[in-house]
Amino acid sequence: MTTLLYQTDSYLKEFDARVEGVSGEPQGLVLDRTAFYPGGGGQPADAGTINGKPVTRIRRAEGRLFHVLGGEPPAEGDAIHGVIDWDRRYKLMRTHTAMHVLCGVVFRDYGALVTGGEMEPLKGRMDFEFERLERALVSTIENAVNHEIAAGHEVRTKILPREEAFKIPDLIRTKINLLPVGIQEVRTVEIVGLDLQADGGTHVKNTSEVGRIRVLDYKSKGASNKRIYVEVLDA
Repeated sequence: MTTLLYQTDSYLKEFDARVEGVSGEPQGLVLDRTAFYPGGGGQPADAGTINGKPVTRIRRAEGRLFHVLGGEPPAEGDAIHGVIDWDRRYKLMRTHTAMHVLCGVVFRDYGALVTGGEMEPLKGRMDFEFERLERALVSTIENAVNHEIAAGHEVRTKILPREEAFKIPDLIRTKINLLPVGIQEVRTVEIVGLDLQADGGTHVKNTSEVGRIRVLDYKSKGASNKRIYVEVLDA
């Protein structure tokens, strides 16, 4: 199994690894360790380079990660050096943590579950199980989120055995539990004092790094499904 370095250190910008295999179409590298986030949970995959060649795609197959390069890949057994596109990664970290603050505020104050979401660097949208959503409520939510961001909550990650993780109340904040049955370890992300949920993505260490958010728009996507669009700004 590939060691997923980003799970324990989201700030790792470069790493060394060894090629354990080259296969698939298009050909992709299986590495013994990687700092590239492959995408998932609404967060897109990382960009960057391996041995100076751009990583054009990271695909999952047969329980493994394949790093597809824009050029001839190295051979099995070769040493490689990976470099993360840090500017993009850090923007995604700020955005992902902002979305968790939004989720935490909405769950704490209104008990609404998440029904979907996605993000790009410094922008995102999240869907909630609201029956009604009006401008005044959206403004209240925006102010509450920015208050919690500015409060400087520590962000902690842990990897727990599945049985232990699921003893945590309200660990799954999505309407549907997206964790496959076969996953025996669960990574949790805690915004101390506000939010704790299962999550595999990359985050900042403290909410103060996020900056602030602005709600760009909101829409009804069904009788009990409301969408909030946000952008992440500097403080």
